[in-house]
Amino acid sequence: MKDKEEKKPPEEQIPLEENEAETAEEQTNELEQLRAEFDEYKQQHLRVLAEYDNFRKRTAAEKTAIYNNAVSDTVQAILPIADNIGLALNQENASGEDMRKGVEMIEAQIKAAFEKMGIAETGAVGETFDPNLHNAVAHIEDEDLGENVISAVFQKGYTLGGRVVRHAMVQVAN
Repeated sequence: MKDKEEKKPPEEQIPLEENEAETAEEQTNELEQLRAEFDEYKQQHLRVLAEYDNFRKRTAAEKTAIYNNAVSDTVQAILPIADNIGLALNQENASGEDMRKGVEMIEAQIKAAFEKMGIAETGAVGETFDPNLHNAVAHIEDEDLGENVISAVFQKGYTLGGRVVRHAMVQVAN
């Protein structure tokens, strides 16, 4: 009985060879399809890299332009003040009172320029001491002033958009 089962008719062997050929052809087709997909993904990847590089260059250029515009705007606000200081120094026959008035006008011009740029002064006599805005360099006892009150300002402080540009140097009472 074993002999009958082991022997296969020749018809059954032919389809196996054809099946193997079809399988090899399918694998070749699948390999070509995978290669095509790989090439497509590779091209997508290269495009994304190029777009990112362009984005990086563009944002760097924009940052530089924004910085240059900010510096230019600041210089434009300060130039009239510098001009007036030069004019005041060129006055040969100015009295002390005239010089004082000129300096007061320049100070007003500086305050207006700071206001235009959004710079605010901090540290005034009578304000409550805030370590985030003020730098206490001296302490006094004064019964007329309250607790942690600024009694003298040695150097004004400035903020820009809520960020401290310079802390005010102050004397604090009690």
